[in-house]
Amino acid sequence: MNRTKGSVVNRIDYPLLVPVFFLLLIGVMAIYIAVSQDYPAKLAPVVGQQIMWMLIGVALAALVMFFNTKFLWKVTPILYVLGLGLMVLPLYFYSPSLVASTGAQNWVTVGGVTLFQPSEFMKISYIVMMARLTVGFHKRHPKRTIKEDFLLIGYLLLCTLPVLVLLYLQSDLGTALVFLAIFAGMVLISGVSWKILWPIVGLACVAGIAFIVLFTAPGGTALLHNLGMDTYKINRITAWLDPFKNAQSTTYQQAQSLIAIGSGGISGIGFNKTNLLIPVRESDMIFTVIGEDFGFIGGATVIVLYLLLIYRMLRITLESNNRFYTYISTGYIMMLLFHVFENIGAATGLLPLTGIPLPFISQGGSSIISNLLGVGLIMSMSYQHNLSDDRRRSKSRVYQKITIKRVEK
Repeated sequence: MNRTKGSVVNRIDYPLLVPVFFLLLIGVMAIYIAVSQDYPAKLAPVVGQQIMWMLIGVALAALVMFFNTKFLWKVTPILYVLGLGLMVLPLYFYSPSLVASTGAQNWVTVGGVTLFQPSEFMKISYIVMMARLTVGFHKRHPKRTIKEDFLLIGYLLLCTLPVLVLLYLQSDLGTALVFLAIFAGMVLISGVSWKILWPIVGLACVAGIAFIVLFTAPGGTALLHNLGMDTYKINRITAWLDPFKNAQSTTYQQAQSLIAIGSGGISGIGFNKTNLLIPVRESDMIFTVIGEDFGFIGGATVIVLYLLLIYRMLRITLESNNRFYTYISTGYIMMLLFHVFENIGAATGLLPLTGIPLPFISQGGSSIISNLLGVGLIMSMSYQHNLSDDRRRSKSRVYQKITIKRVEK
């Protein structure tokens, strides 16, 4: 294919794709190691399925790349309503055994076959809807006052509450935290006055400290359980506070994770080797595979790839100078950052376990496709910017030719 000026190939942002490619490659390798150690009989189907999901995600990302601002603006409300509709499905089509093992009713299961997790796709719909609401509000209210800021927050809350209600009914606290992180990022970049934000941040900090004090107080966990807090949530926080207290029972997963990562040392124990059994390490605990087999070097490489990806997305956002895409990019970056921070933080004992997958690496079709759709939106931002530049250059050349001809006459 000729890489001529103005061609589709030249408008693709390759620096964005490079870290994504290597993260996907690391994901396939890590899943291969996890499954070959834990479920060797299922190795080919699981790895093959993951590669298939990646290819589907790449194809959809390539399609989204051609979306222009006008089309995306029009289709956003449809995507949002469709996303909410899909999130209702797990309330009726679910696997009781899967709910019992995970504590959340967030997967669609039909005829014993688990199909997909609607909340993963809702993240992308939610991001573009929040971006549309914010840009539309700014157009209608160019002058900003405290009253206008409260009104904007109210609109964004109206968009967020249906999602949080459905996640509450699904008992999916981990995913709800992702949406709250996206919401916080959107509010922050929307220019809401710090006179509003500082009291909210302070109140959140006080509430968090009060919760930890209550949780660790004598009889605190019993009181929280009586108030409606699920047992598995209490166990996860207990495992975070003291992972080795009940290492053979309720804190087993957290304790095994810390030992596995610690045993990896600087360079790891070697490819496809493991000394410990860690539940669901092919998905939520995938970082333990990287830490154990490839050590600090492997874990640091993954983190650097994420940082390069985020850096490139920020560069694209700044260059595009498109408000709608800026808010979309902000939402996606907040989603990505929260996933990475929470997943790796949980695996290393810095944060409680929440069941949040590691982007592009953890096993799971819904997560892979959702994250690649987000990459497609960022690629669309870059593509549309490059297309606009090509058109401006083309008009400039035409104008120069006309001017030369007039001078020659």
